[in-house]
Amino acid sequence: MPLYNVSVSARLAPTSPSVSAEKGAYHMRIPPSSPSKLRRFARRESSLSAQEKQLAILVVFLISATMSCFGAAYYLFTTRWETRNITRLQHDSDDYMRPQVVDFDFSPPDEVHLSASAPAPSEPMDYDEKFFAYLPHSGFHNQRIAFENAVVLSRLLNRTLLVPPVRLGNKPLYYLPFDELRAVLANSSKQGLNHCRNAPLNMDESPECLDYSDYTYVPWGWLVNLTHIKSEQRLVPCANLTEAWLEEHLRISANDTFALKDTNRNQYSFKDFSAQPLSLARKYLESVEISALASRPERLLMLGTLFGSSRLHLRTAANYRLRQHVREAMAFTNPLLAQIAEDVRRALAGAYLAAHIRLGDGLFQENAHANARLVWWRLLHSTLGMGIRDTLALERTLLRADADGQYEPATPPLIPLDVPALRVPHPPMAPLPANPRDVHKSRLSCPGELHEDPNHQLLNTPLFISTDVAYPHEDPLLSRFLRTFPCTFFLADFADHTAALDRLESGYDGVKLKPFLMPFLDAMIAARAWQVVGTEQSTFSAFVQDVLWRTYHGFEIVQRG
Repeated sequence: MPLYNVSVSARLAPTSPSVSAEKGAYHMRIPPSSPSKLRRFARRESSLSAQEKQLAILVVFLISATMSCFGAAYYLFTTRWETRNITRLQHDSDDYMRPQVVDFDFSPPDEVHLSASAPAPSEPMDYDEKFFAYLPHSGFHNQRIAFENAVVLSRLLNRTLLVPPVRLGNKPLYYLPFDELRAVLANSSKQGLNHCRNAPLNMDESPECLDYSDYTYVPWGWLVNLTHIKSEQRLVPCANLTEAWLEEHLRISANDTFALKDTNRNQYSFKDFSAQPLSLARKYLESVEISALASRPERLLMLGTLFGSSRLHLRTAANYRLRQHVREAMAFTNPLLAQIAEDVRRALAGAYLAAHIRLGDGLFQENAHANARLVWWRLLHSTLGMGIRDTLALERTLLRADADGQYEPATPPLIPLDVPALRVPHPPMAPLPANPRDVHKSRLSCPGELHEDPNHQLLNTPLFISTDVAYPHEDPLLSRFLRTFPCTFFLADFADHTAALDRLESGYDGVKLKPFLMPFLDAMIAARAWQVVGTEQSTFSAFVQDVLWRTYHGFEIVQRG
């Protein structure tokens, strides 16, 4: 779904007065002189009387006056055109400052008229149609994994999937047992809070507006391309999953609903085969056969959480390929974000390294120092091919005591072997430029001083760091990258490119969309790199490496779980 119906750059482009004048209908043409008449006039000149001479002078004067009038008219015409152009440009400038509203429609088609390809308002209600629903929770990538599993399950069950919108922001709804989570989701919309759009900063009078701008909702199809999925199965948007909503929009009663209620986030997994005795010792407490769910007669089959890359245990080759295609479809394809990411890629001279470093919260904050060091080692040793001794020597010499006061150990970190990625090899990438300095001279200005040592020339390769750190240039844990790679850049260094997001405003709740979109853009730029290294145990980093990077480079994705 495109962000803009009209290109901002096209509307702001000034019209050249000269070009406009050339395209106008008014052109001056001087009538050609007749050589024969001039020659006859010259032969008779000696015989002209004084009266005829005066008449000739008068004719010349009138011709000159006529040309002067035409010249004055032409000047006034071109001046008038320039004035109008300036006025229009000023108007466009004012228009540029106004919000660009992005309208989202979360309502279902009337009486479930949505087909896989296009709406059909006259289509009658199908009371035999069966639906599948689940309860989303947590951050974006947990919602993404649950959505992937829901798409696969609904296809295998031959049911229409009810698709809730994506919740973005720093106010996620965390996992709860089925009944509690369903109740929380029912009260999580912004219905009835329109007055919060323009609420004052002092929330004493409107406490319900306190976190109004901290989160928003967008449809899945605005971030990813669901065209192929929707051509093969039906997806119906749903605002919520309350009994009242289901009855009103789908004519589904509580008696025609089967809910498999979980009380633990790891309670249920789903498999496409019959379990052998004592065979499945996985992290989930119970394993449910998909065939058993397929036999349920109720119109609505409802599950709780579906988060978990290994929640679906698939052995059938066709089902495994189905999940692969669904995961491939989760690559971000929003047109505006894709264009900005491509512009930044070109600004980085094309061939650059990337690191997706998550340090900001929870477990990642606790292990921040170890994770930062591991990413650094993976860049130098695993990606650039620097030997262990050389990498250790560089770490001791260049970094010594790290900026946070911690001295590095004398041994390298344990670099885990990525077995799932090794199972899906990809063709080798074209080599990086042997001497990046030559590229920088003409195309890129690096913030740091380039390495002169011939053995360290590859460290002059541009490095783009995608991170959740608020002020990355001043962060002590990230300083090791700045000192090692003099051409290190962050998304904040490309403010001119990201300015295109400043005006975006959700038509759903009036919230500015840019803060919610920056992590996606950050990841899209990192995934366009020559190679990207992620943070251990991060589902976001795994998505960037396994799906985004491989999809953008035309390689087969990595499936985990």
